[in-house]
Amino acid sequence: MDFRIIKLDPMRVGSVYAFGESPETEAWDKFVAWAKPKGLLNDLDSNPIFGYNSPCPTKAGERYGYVFFTKVGLDLEPEEGVRISDFMGGYYAVTLCEVKGEPWDTIPNAWVKLVEWCKENNYEFGYHQELERHLSNSHNIDDLILELYCPIKK
Repeated sequence: MDFRIIKLDPMRVGSVYAFGESPETEAWDKFVAWAKPKGLLNDLDSNPIFGYNSPCPTKAGERYGYVFFTKVGLDLEPEEGVRISDFMGGYYAVTLCEVKGEPWDTIPNAWVKLVEWCKENNYEFGYHQELERHLSNSHNIDDLILELYCPIKK
């Protein structure tokens, strides 16, 4: 695995939320229904797609939440089920996670390796939000490619 340090700048974001036993799919469907008609899925460099657990599950089978968000302009206003807010940015250790096989194994294992790399390289963990950046505008498990963002202090 390759690791790097990046700084995410602050940005105005639009976000959606779902809660359940596997909320990623429900949150993704809500996100696409809102973002696609606005053209927010057309350019993933201008409108990167991030997600995170909220709250994180603590054991298998436990219900938890998931948030998807993307950068938006000043012209967008909140809508039903869509929150507009400010993301503060910050420094992150980042690695690529190509989901092959069982995502419930692949993604957590990649997070473990990223956290271990941070510890081995003496990075102090930050208090800002950990993130998963989606590198395609698809949520198909068969071709899901993520970048994992572990918050660090710089």
